[in-house]
Amino acid sequence: MTSPLEQKKIKIAGPSVVTANRTWDGAVIYRTAQQGWSAELSNAAIVRTSDDARALLAESVADDVGAVGAYIAPVEVRDNGKIEPGNLREQIRSEGVTIGLSVPA
Repeated sequence: MTSPLEQKKIKIAGPSVVTANRTWDGAVIYRTAQQGWSAELSNAAIVRTSDDARALLAESVADDVGAVGAYIAPVEVRDNGKIEPGNLREQIRSEGVTIGLSVPA
C-alpha cells in the first residue's frame, strides 16, 4: 500500500479534501477554500476532479509553515450536506489520539 504522502498519480473517485497535521501541535487539519487551514472537516474545501485535487494539494504543500504532510483524502457528503471521513484511516484520524496520554497533574 502506498503512503498517502507519496501520492504521484492523483486519481479520485468522489469528493475529496486535503488534510495535514498542524505544525505546532500535530492536530489534524483540513485545507479551506479560503487557502487556510481548519480543524473542522465541515470547513474543508471539497474537490471532485483530479485536476482540482492536484491544484489544492500543490497549494497546501507550499504552506509548510502551518502544516506538514498534506495529502488528499476521500470524504462522504451526506444528503443533509454533512461531510464525513471517507475511509477508515480518516475516521481514526478524525477521532484524535488513539492511545492514552499521561497528563501531569
